[in-house]
Amino acid sequence: MKSHLLLVLASLFCFLPAGRSQEPPADSSLSVHEWGTFTSIAGAKGEAVVWSPQAERDDLPGFVEHLRNNQFKGGLQGTIRMETPVLYFYATHPTTVSVQVSFAKGLLTEWYPHASAPLTPRQVSEPILDLNATNGQLLWKSILVDPTGTEHFPKESAASRYYAARETSASLVAVNSPTGPQREKFLFYRGVFSFEVPVIALPQNNRRILVSNRTQSPIQQAILFERRGTRVGYRILGSVQHSSVVDAPDLDADLASLAHDLEETLIANGLYPDEAHAMLQTWNDSWFEEGTRLLYIVPRQFVDRVLPLTIAPAPANTTRVFVGRLEIVTPATENAVETAFSSGDRSTLAKYGRFLAPILQTMIARSHDHARTRQLNGYLNSVYTELSALLKSGPQNLTQSRPAPTIISSQ
Repeated sequence: MKSHLLLVLASLFCFLPAGRSQEPPADSSLSVHEWGTFTSIAGAKGEAVVWSPQAERDDLPGFVEHLRNNQFKGGLQGTIRMETPVLYFYATHPTTVSVQVSFAKGLLTEWYPHASAPLTPRQVSEPILDLNATNGQLLWKSILVDPTGTEHFPKESAASRYYAARETSASLVAVNSPTGPQREKFLFYRGVFSFEVPVIALPQNNRRILVSNRTQSPIQQAILFERRGTRVGYRILGSVQHSSVVDAPDLDADLASLAHDLEETLIANGLYPDEAHAMLQTWNDSWFEEGTRLLYIVPRQFVDRVLPLTIAPAPANTTRVFVGRLEIVTPATENAVETAFSSGDRSTLAKYGRFLAPILQTMIARSHDHARTRQLNGYLNSVYTELSALLKSGPQNLTQSRPAPTIISSQ
């Protein structure tokens, strides 16, 4: 009898009004999908190293908002360049939401539409930042999500990879800004972090590479890619849970097959087909450029930890698919860079672009020949000289193509 009474009381309790501490119910009419890229470069021991990711060609349209006080000494440096995350909203009727993205050990550098609180007062007053002690955030306070709205989005005549992300069936979003309403197909943002990436890639003998997962969460898929001139190859590694030594791919593949396999991987991890295609259209020229790199699906737990996302009211479901890109300095890359410097081959050096300085730093760390080390340091100084001049000329010039460094003899 006593147990029966307890059961009745428990049943009644389930129907009592929820207390104020209870989380608000999710909006069943709203879902959110996000994709983005975490770009890093592996150092002499295979771990992601600090570099200057802003020393790059930036083709963002002029209407994209940028970080104020962006002239950091030596450029903003970190281990991860978080590139082009976009948040898509799917609603059955017009609704209003707020979105906050937080950045552990990181800072926002670009976003659109208009957002508030990109910098704290301390970050504004101190142009030299230690990202390990910096936590950035971005807040969109009132976003109208409208599945029926007319798609009149801003667009400039200059080509930009930014626009490819619009080619989806997502609802449009509208935000009020000091200059008037801004409309887009997504929320866009990116930044720089100083966080250990979840994977290590270290070259071994005979064109083999040690790939290690540093987290407790499995990496659902990884692809090892290499390009040398017009020849390309890739090897699908599957799930990475611990450590394994893998063979470098044979350079006998084609980019169309790789793009197809990557799209299938993105779809399998939760993106809609048009979202996966838009992501490939955005990044295929960068992911498939000269060099060797590991492309992998970043574990969701890692994404949520370093990039907390809060949406109110909460959507019925939120999908976040990030591709990690880890550049690997292989002997083939070392030989190509060293040969290009010694022969004055500026076109080859330009292929490595923003990765040139960390590539040289890795080569120096691995070198045991004093004369060669001095030579490499001379090459590195020429890269720093070029970068310093670029940064001093103002952040607006980072939107132009960075030329290959002037080759200075260290003899």
